[in-house]
Amino acid sequence: MSWYQWQQDDLILRLRIQPKASRDRFIGPYGDNQYKVSITAPPVDGQANDRLLKFIAKAFNLPRNRIELLSGESSRSKRLKLKSPGRLPIEIEK
Repeated sequence: MSWYQWQQDDLILRLRIQPKASRDRFIGPYGDNQYKVSITAPPVDGQANDRLLKFIAKAFNLPRNRIELLSGESSRSKRLKLKSPGRLPIEIEK
């Protein structure tokens, strides 16, 4: 299983989040089925989730309302659905 999956034009990402990092960035594959992302926000009151969604929206050139957190609201492991992403900032094959 890969860390990403296409569902027609939508992209499902399986991410492993590192909160309270020095900067927001894509780190690389994590295990067999996740991609590690560092986020500067702490995991308090949804701050890390908000920061992650803003970071992903900017990186994929999407408005925030086209990104859905499918699972992992209170976990470091998250699944996101990106509705018709505008660009792919990391290597993802369609």
